[in-house]
Amino acid sequence: MEIVGTQRTRTNPLNDVVSALPLYRSAPPLEVRLEDFELFAMDRLRVLKGLSDGLSRGKKPEEMEKLANDLWHANMRHPEASEVVNKDLISHFVLRLVYCRTEDLRKWFLSMETALFRYRFRRKSSEAQRALMAEFELPCKAVSSSEFKSVEDKLAQVARSIGQPLSTADAIFYKVPFEEVPELVAGRRVFVHKGHAYVAMHQVVSLVVTQFRSNLSKALILTNRKWTSTIREQEKDRLTPIVEALCTSYLGPDYSQPKEFGEISIKDLDQVAKSSFPLCMRHLFDKLREDHHLKHGGRMQLGLFLKGVGLKLEDALAFWKAEFSQKVGGERFDKEYAYNVRHNYGKEGKRTDYTPYSCQKIISLTPGVGDHHGCPYRHFSEENLRAALGRMGVGSHAVEDVMDKVRNRHYQLACTLMFEAIHSSSCDAGINHPNQYFSDSQKILQSKSNASGTA
Repeated sequence: MEIVGTQRTRTNPLNDVVSALPLYRSAPPLEVRLEDFELFAMDRLRVLKGLSDGLSRGKKPEEMEKLANDLWHANMRHPEASEVVNKDLISHFVLRLVYCRTEDLRKWFLSMETALFRYRFRRKSSEAQRALMAEFELPCKAVSSSEFKSVEDKLAQVARSIGQPLSTADAIFYKVPFEEVPELVAGRRVFVHKGHAYVAMHQVVSLVVTQFRSNLSKALILTNRKWTSTIREQEKDRLTPIVEALCTSYLGPDYSQPKEFGEISIKDLDQVAKSSFPLCMRHLFDKLREDHHLKHGGRMQLGLFLKGVGLKLEDALAFWKAEFSQKVGGERFDKEYAYNVRHNYGKEGKRTDYTPYSCQKIISLTPGVGDHHGCPYRHFSEENLRAALGRMGVGSHAVEDVMDKVRNRHYQLACTLMFEAIHSSSCDAGINHPNQYFSDSQKILQSKSNASGTA
């Protein structure tokens, strides 16, 4: 791919020669506008992260297949129908560049792209699936009718053992080296004879996905070599900053301005903190009330969050001064801390309209001794986290589910489970931003209030 400026357009579309489900063997000979380079990658990243959340939440295979389809159609559309395939290709190769750079990044990308390929392949017709198999040049051979009859009883035994309908004489089976379908062999879902596995047409996805994963794994290593040897330095002023930032990009709204619920006044803070603040902000809020002071990291994290939920500048100054003056005095607050509050609201310095921190940013923070910012799910000890969840009103069963996610470093899922436990409501989109947590909480509480009012 060649990255071009905004004045040029992409040429040489490949829609007439590319399969509806690309195998991504080589980067397409396309010219890509710089803004598309980033935007297409972010759209695909929304799909992959949605799949990651679904898998982490233990969704069933049929639920995951529907989720993949919904995510794809929601994020991978293009105003020009003829450009949909190009967007697919471009976004994959951009993210391949983004995620080739470390072993952990490669592992996640490989897993998610393989899962996406699996779900997309399963939704194809049998004819399209066979065409893809031919494109892969897989080491498989269709089983003849005479050979099928010789192993029919064995195939029927396997089908019964896994609860599948018995095969008929016109069923399509392939004979492949057993090492090509390790997940089917491990699950005892195929008949193996003389080093070959007999794979039914509906099981072919395992064979294709194994090949896809192997090819992509090798490609990521090669891409990493190109990135470290030439691309990173050559593109240090243009593409490299985008590539290095994409894997930690927050993909949702920035919550720089309150939307659904307008303004929040000082007198409402204690009530909404108890009902609708996520644990990270509730902890900071409680510590501020208790100690009448927060270090810079805590002031930034909580202050921008409060700005995002609708606390006006005048009220923010009054709120912080009321707390800090109990510890440092009102005069010192005016001299040393008021500037920071006005700065967050874009009234000082460069007058930048600063946005509240996303979950990704908060999780990445490393608080020091005496700090209270960062993500409690990542930084609290198990004992302290259990106690904090108890104070938030999370039941014992839900606490164990949350702790299980924390142990597996799924911190946003842990927060999502806590949200669902407190509000007795599902949150399929997951929690990705503290201000999203607040907004979704307020919606649910208002809905319940309205319902009880009309009952």
